[in-house]
Amino acid sequence: DLQNLGARRVCLMTDKNLSKLPPVNAVLNSLAKYGINFQMYDNVRVEPTDQSFLDAIQFAKKGEFDAYVAVGGGSVIDTCKAANLYAASPSSEFLDYVNAPIGKGKPVTVPLKPLIAVPTTSGTGSETTGVAIFDFKELKVKTGIASRAIKPTLGIIDPLHTLSMPERIVANSGFDVLCHALESYTALPYNERSPCPSNPINRPAYQGSNPVSDVWALHALRIVAKYLKRAIRNPEDREARANMHLASAFAGIGFGNAGVHLCHGMSYPISGLVKTYKPKDYNVDHSLVPHGLSVVLTSPAVFAFTAQIHPERHLEAAEILGADIRTARIKDAGLILADTLRKFLFDLNVDDGLAAIGYSKADIPALVKGTLPQERVTKLSPRPQTEEDLSALFEASMKLY
Repeated sequence: DLQNLGARRVCLMTDKNLSKLPPVNAVLNSLAKYGINFQMYDNVRVEPTDQSFLDAIQFAKKGEFDAYVAVGGGSVIDTCKAANLYAASPSSEFLDYVNAPIGKGKPVTVPLKPLIAVPTTSGTGSETTGVAIFDFKELKVKTGIASRAIKPTLGIIDPLHTLSMPERIVANSGFDVLCHALESYTALPYNERSPCPSNPINRPAYQGSNPVSDVWALHALRIVAKYLKRAIRNPEDREARANMHLASAFAGIGFGNAGVHLCHGMSYPISGLVKTYKPKDYNVDHSLVPHGLSVVLTSPAVFAFTAQIHPERHLEAAEILGADIRTARIKDAGLILADTLRKFLFDLNVDDGLAAIGYSKADIPALVKGTLPQERVTKLSPRPQTEEDLSALFEASMKLY
């Protein structure tokens, strides 16, 4: 593919851990076989920060590359998207393209170089989206860059690349797929969003739930219901791993089009304000809350809250995830989906709420404060929320079982 693109100087991005594993090896062998001239950057941080993005951007600017290859999970692919963007727009300030209200949220008008994304986790679906997420250290909050222009040119979805994922990484990345599907299916409908931008270049990457994204979201949800537990419990179950890898891309196409809402909006401060939590199976030297875990811990509370609007969608999701809804009342849709999610998480040994990863009631004001700037996603919630609502949702998520 790089040869067909006429690439002469390729930037290969990955992280320190993956650089020793089979997926990167497969890529290195392929580059060598076809005589592609490349430089490798393996300093990507798991759960990137503004600083780690800037480091990768510096490398990209120096290298004057004409194509990029990202081999890894969402952290690697997102870092590569940012490096490609700022190397193509060298006079831009870092905050120019960062989402408002934290950055300026300027539209991208420069042409970018081709980027081939090779995902090694089954979670973010980053190979399909125009979004790159990072921790903004100074504000202790996650934010990102969202533009169709940074979407990879090509995604290579190979389930063999996921076989080296340890159990908890399979689980946490799978929870991201679950929430991508649920949130995009229940997001504010596309025809209820306002105000309408005066110029199409200012259209947000996230459009609200719509008939196209619904197809992808529901299909991904059905795959998660059928295969996630199998993929976690048996690393040799190639059918389950292959299906989850596809579900990740399917959900990515769904939410990359519709958007996500409160689970994601609230997850950014949960990750950004982490104190000492270090998850099992993650080979990192810093405390972190894996993205999929930070998203799923609020899901029972969130869907109980949003179900007043479009309860039939919430009930349909609960049924896909295994709830018996034959005698269910439509007004109980939120509670039924919340209970179904709790049971799902309990079966998979997920930490018992925010308290189990180091948060207490005293942290709620800071968590709410960190959610408020996430308007890009919180505005897509089907039900508007006040600061009091957010406090109540964080409080309800302290303990799950």
